[in-house]
Amino acid sequence: LLVLLRLKPSPPGLEAEYRTIFTAGSLVFLQELVSTFDEEVDKILRLRISRKTHLDLSGDLPGFCEVTAPVRSDPAWRVRPVPQRLQRRHVDVGDLAPCDTQRFIQALSSPAQGLQIDFDDGNCPTYHNQIKGIYNVYRAVHNQFPNAPKISQAPVLMLRPRAWNMVEHNIMVKGKEVPGPLCDFGFLMFHCGKLLFDSESGPFFYLSKVESYLEARLWNNIFLWTEQKLGLPVGSIKATVLIENVLSAFEMEEILYELKDHSAGLNCGIWDYSASFVNKFGHRGAFLLPDRSKYVNMEKLFLRSYMDLLVQTCHRRGALATGGMAALLLPQDRDSAPYRAALANVTRLKLLEIKAGVDGFMVYDLGLIEPMQKHVTNKIGFLFQLDDLTVTPEDLLCMPAGGVTLYGLKYNIAVGILFIDSWLKGKGHFFYRGQVEDSATAEISRSQVWQWIRHQTQLEDDGRAVTRGLVTELTQEVMGELKEVTRCHTVREEQRLLTSAAMFLEVVQKRDFPEFLTTYLNLDHTFLGSHAKRHEGGAVGDVPRPKL
Repeated sequence: LLVLLRLKPSPPGLEAEYRTIFTAGSLVFLQELVSTFDEEVDKILRLRISRKTHLDLSGDLPGFCEVTAPVRSDPAWRVRPVPQRLQRRHVDVGDLAPCDTQRFIQALSSPAQGLQIDFDDGNCPTYHNQIKGIYNVYRAVHNQFPNAPKISQAPVLMLRPRAWNMVEHNIMVKGKEVPGPLCDFGFLMFHCGKLLFDSESGPFFYLSKVESYLEARLWNNIFLWTEQKLGLPVGSIKATVLIENVLSAFEMEEILYELKDHSAGLNCGIWDYSASFVNKFGHRGAFLLPDRSKYVNMEKLFLRSYMDLLVQTCHRRGALATGGMAALLLPQDRDSAPYRAALANVTRLKLLEIKAGVDGFMVYDLGLIEPMQKHVTNKIGFLFQLDDLTVTPEDLLCMPAGGVTLYGLKYNIAVGILFIDSWLKGKGHFFYRGQVEDSATAEISRSQVWQWIRHQTQLEDDGRAVTRGLVTELTQEVMGELKEVTRCHTVREEQRLLTSAAMFLEVVQKRDFPEFLTTYLNLDHTFLGSHAKRHEGGAVGDVPRPKL
């Protein structure tokens, strides 16, 4: 039965986890899942390229689709009601990479209503991390963690597979590496789907980087196929779609419609969403995105309109609308002025989202859960309607005014380098200047540097143009701080950081904008080679790269 599937051996030290996850039954299930949907996955990825090419060649801008106007104008349809456990999901823990066993267990015992079990933005998809992460979810769902509550009493698991741009290098079906999201979804559903359903605790998912209603339709077909295969009722699987692409912002109603039996609503993701403007229109001067550290926030028209439209769309159709993640880390001393300032800052930003009508949001720091829960008390916000609101394409595409600061440029350079360094260490997120940074903030950081070089944008500070030479000079300048941040104590660690800087400079100087930083890294010989060496007993960072 498994003649079409090829699986690499276990990473050292994970033999027991490997045997638990990669059973004959689960591999047959994955093989059938991939064989059924692989052509459709290829098709939607090609449609992405085709759509981008059309925008580039025509100079057109996106708008609300005329073909699907009947879906938007029909007032009657609603999404199917969500299960009880999703109706009071006000505060989720975000960026929870399940391969981090200690933090995973802490979060299971936390007062959060939900946990974003993250195989995407907050996770580095090494073979080790994927196996360990799926195994830890398996243990949690099977109530095998002695110091954690039963799955029916723990915060609800919102499982986030990788996005469509990621492939799993270690498993092949019919001679092709399998799509990352099918790999994650398949093993999680096979091992945990029925138990989660029986305990009235799932299976619930986040779907990342969906760009169109056709991609939502593909996910819906995957859900229907899986429910039939595993003997689950139609509509058992629920999914929250992250609207983190400017094109999907014009298709929110259609996305809900395609998933109406399986919808757990829509979610705002500010940094991936902002980065998508550079992705789709970065070469156009009219879409120059100013310094994110100074001019890009939810109070700007393009982001406020995006959130207002998302809330209006969800509540009109009986769906949940959720906001983004508070990335700030609280200082240890609760009596200190920095602690009070950090808490006040998060509270101010989240109150803006609550005022906009969101039903919940995420935090990274577990210490923020209870303070934030005090501000969200309603069951679900369907009573919060924005019927008199009209959001136009011009509102969604209105770039904020502002320029580029030296501080913002150096900050973006630092975040981009540190993210690559984290990936070479096998970690999907890191801490920098009091907050957590993951692939979403790395995407906006490297996107802005690429775009500022492309348009030779002038710095507000001194009028210098942002050029390749200036970015290289500033990269060398920030390396001292980054060595402190990453605690480089050995020649090998310093070499890894230099390699990360060289890779960052490479990606921001490309003639054609690399669509996703994570895809770029996941296909890069340095990243792949470093983790292959780790599994063979070598050290990460041994693969040389040109020096700065």
